Amino acid sequence: MTFAASFSPSPQPQIYTNTLKRPLKLNPKSHKNLVFLFSSSSSAFFKPSLSSTTTFPLNLKTPSNPIQFHPLSDSIHDNLVEDLENSVNSHIPINEICQITPLESSPRIFIQDPPWIASIFLKGLYKKTNQEVKLECKEMEKRKYNLLRRRQIKAETEAWERMVEEYRELEREMCEKKLAPTLPYVKALFLGWFEPLRDAIEKEQKTQRTKKHKAAFAPHIDLLPADKMAVIVMHKMMGLFMMGNQEGYVQVVQAAIQIGVAIEQEVRIHSFLEKTKNSQSKKIVADTEDGLHKEKQILRKRVNSLIRKRKLKEAQKLLKKEEFKPWGRDTQAKLGSRLIELLTETAYVQPPLNQSADGPPDIRPAFRHKFKPVTKNPGHKIVKNYGIIECDPLILTGLDKTAKHALIPYVPMLVPPKKWKGYDKGGHLFLPSYAMRTHGSRKQQDAVKNVPVKQMQKVFEALDMLGNTKWRVNRRVFSVVESIWARGGNIAGLVDCEDVPIPEKPSSEDLTEIQEWKWSWRKAKKINLERHSQRCDTELKLSVARTMIDEEGFYYPHNLDFRGRAYPMHPHLNHLSSDLCRGILEFAEGRPLGKSGLHWLKIHLANLYSGGVEKLSHDGRLAFVDNHLDDIFDSADNPVHGNQWWLTAEDPFQFLAACINLSEALRSSSPHTIISHLPIHQDGSCNGLQHYAALGRDSMEAAAVNLTAGDKPADVYSEIAVRVHDIMKRDSNKDPATNPHALLAKVLIDQVDRKLVKQTVMTSVYGVTYVGAREQIKRRLEEKGLITDDRLLFTAACYAAKVTLAALGEIFEAARGIMGWLGDCAKVIASENQPVRWTTPLGLPVVQPYCRSERHLIRTSLQILALQREGNMVDVRKQRTAFPPNFVHSLDGTHMMMTAVACRDAGLRFAGVHDSFWTHASDVDKMNQILREKFVELYSKPILENLLESFQTSYPELMFPPLPKRGDFDLRKVLESPYFFN
Repeated sequence: MTFAASFSPSPQPQIYTNTLKRPLKLNPKSHKNLVFLFSSSSSAFFKPSLSSTTTFPLNLKTPSNPIQFHPLSDSIHDNLVEDLENSVNSHIPINEICQITPLESSPRIFIQDPPWIASIFLKGLYKKTNQEVKLECKEMEKRKYNLLRRRQIKAETEAWERMVEEYRELEREMCEKKLAPTLPYVKALFLGWFEPLRDAIEKEQKTQRTKKHKAAFAPHIDLLPADKMAVIVMHKMMGLFMMGNQEGYVQVVQAAIQIGVAIEQEVRIHSFLEKTKNSQSKKIVADTEDGLHKEKQILRKRVNSLIRKRKLKEAQKLLKKEEFKPWGRDTQAKLGSRLIELLTETAYVQPPLNQSADGPPDIRPAFRHKFKPVTKNPGHKIVKNYGIIECDPLILTGLDKTAKHALIPYVPMLVPPKKWKGYDKGGHLFLPSYAMRTHGSRKQQDAVKNVPVKQMQKVFEALDMLGNTKWRVNRRVFSVVESIWARGGNIAGLVDCEDVPIPEKPSSEDLTEIQEWKWSWRKAKKINLERHSQRCDTELKLSVARTMIDEEGFYYPHNLDFRGRAYPMHPHLNHLSSDLCRGILEFAEGRPLGKSGLHWLKIHLANLYSGGVEKLSHDGRLAFVDNHLDDIFDSADNPVHGNQWWLTAEDPFQFLAACINLSEALRSSSPHTIISHLPIHQDGSCNGLQHYAALGRDSMEAAAVNLTAGDKPADVYSEIAVRVHDIMKRDSNKDPATNPHALLAKVLIDQVDRKLVKQTVMTSVYGVTYVGAREQIKRRLEEKGLITDDRLLFTAACYAAKVTLAALGEIFEAARGIMGWLGDCAKVIASENQPVRWTTPLGLPVVQPYCRSERHLIRTSLQILALQREGNMVDVRKQRTAFPPNFVHSLDGTHMMMTAVACRDAGLRFAGVHDSFWTHASDVDKMNQILREKFVELYSKPILENLLESFQTSYPELMFPPLPKRGDFDLRKVLESPYFFN
């Protein structure tokens, strides 16, 4: 690099370098005595006097080897790094200084500088450039965030408005072209119903305004424009028919309340937007008669100004004065019923025109209001008459195939959710969001609302951590899903797009044959209803994925159930859902695999394959993957038309995602540097029993669920299956004449395996009943397909359920003891007509919501509805039976939240599905360490002692049973157990 210095009596001397286009500014006070210091290899000094403007020679004694100096170029080097390297590598001594020549009346001196001066100069330049780049990046990120935030606000506040505008546009198109547009089935139905329903609602609004004796719903039907109300009613009704398992009907009370809730929610948003509209519109300016209106006008101006400045928090605080008062179930039901009635009066369907030209068109109502005898619970004989809305069979035809065109008003968020700061403060930006799903339990709501925010701090931090995890759609897996779905589904866990044929009634009068036909007919109808519901559900999930596929990422705000388990607030596409959803989703942030990441990616792939592979040691699972590399590459390269080995996995879509990621890594010249977006799961081993084993400190039970280290994972499900098989073997050798179970044992003995008992064992600690166990085992036996007779299937399931529950009691005696103690304590409290309450170790207050419901009759325009309300009498039996599983759920929720907060502090991304913890492959080792430490920390506290003490403090007059005996298992062994979570 070359310095050029010009000297003159002017106030500011200039030094030029060949790295800059502009002169370096010098301090005017120091320009009279400029000193250049060089290193020892070229020690030269000069002190030019500035008393004259004439040029002068400058002679220095320097080493030999003169250099040729050239005039300074005024262009900047293209590559500063290269320039720095060149200056460092070339140590050229300075031995000559060129004569100063005039330059625009200022003399200049050109001096070749040594490398260290170039380094210092460039270092400063780099620092400044780096700061500028960082500031520019921050500005870009801020602009990007603000753009996404505006989109999110529009999504939350204008979802229904957009749909209304679409129907208006379709109407205009019809009027202009005099022809109905070609539309998907669902939208064609909606378009036909939209105008008549809107007009009917408008008429009702006018009627209620002028009526002397107004209906109960009158103040609320006028709170939204008629067209928006019509769209909400149509979409909500069709949504119920899509997701319902009933045969083409929904109960009036359910439909009325859902529509009422949706209208109320939209009224909240609509009224907020109305308040923030431009206050300078003519209507508002003209209407200034009353003082109250003037105040509102000022409020609107202030709110509008704040929103323009993007100060949404201040705007929301300003509107607190006009807090929206909840409507209540009565109002929701009355308004919903009237709107349903208007829909039944205006919506019609018409079959395809295949009649003779002179025949009248077959136009019939789309919905009918009826009363239908319905059993309260499946299998019960008690029948009650319920008001239902039945839809015409034509509506259900083709509905599932076009469900994707139904509006999903709210999708995952484009920006991180608001931080939780209270029961109703957090989550969505404008949509009503609550930290807990209380399902109308006043006691639980009050408990969470009244608890100090400081006590809930860790809970809120955990919800924020889960909500801040950024997701995206895995494009490669999604394209495979779309391809399979377009071909009719029926593989990889996707439902069949076709119905099973309905058997025709036999012509003979044989009673046995007719009875068999009835069974077959009912079975076929049931299967088709289930398929219809599953197809609609799949379409809705895929519809959300299609909406979000082009987004860089999105977020799921989380809240809790009353026990403290966390759930995403979006209902369709989320990571708590099926294999389909989990396969489609991946972390938006990618991280390099690293050496440990490649190791865990292989183990993750083996776990997803399942089929017993997940019960091998880690080395066994790695060997399984290495032995199937060709299958893995084929699955990744050609998932649809290849060998389709990935379809043999238990979780096929997640497995396919892992195959794609692993094949990409293994084909790379540097596998450890490959960026992975895949969430790697670490699952608890029968996690409910793990929590019971930690509470009871029983060494045998702790070993059975991997709280201690072993060469390979202990498999409690296989152990129970062996016990069940032994019991059945003994029973099969007994005399069928005296033991009715002997024949059933012979039928079942070859069907007993791990899968048959797994679900029952897993849910036993969560209070599964005999009926629940029977249904679980019946489903597994149906899947095997070896018992075709329905009556035999039912009796076999009954027998297998009894044997499985008996085997469980033998192995987990200590866990049963704690379950019994918890149930007894709950019975003591509930007998005093009090719900069971406790506080989790993280400070979350829990109140069991089980009370005897009270019927509350309300008269609506459609019928008298019986609404269920939380009564004053607790349900003693439910309080007792539900407490053990609820208490353990509150503990596993606590463990998950403690792990989430610790992962945040360690800089990890984290997602949790109850007892399954997810992070990047490279971070699995760190997460494993954290989750074990948090488990030990949780159970190092005297949990049962604290619980008993809280009961005794709350109910000093009651006598509680003594704590159950516990073992001496050392909890610190969990830290060394590789298969505790694996």
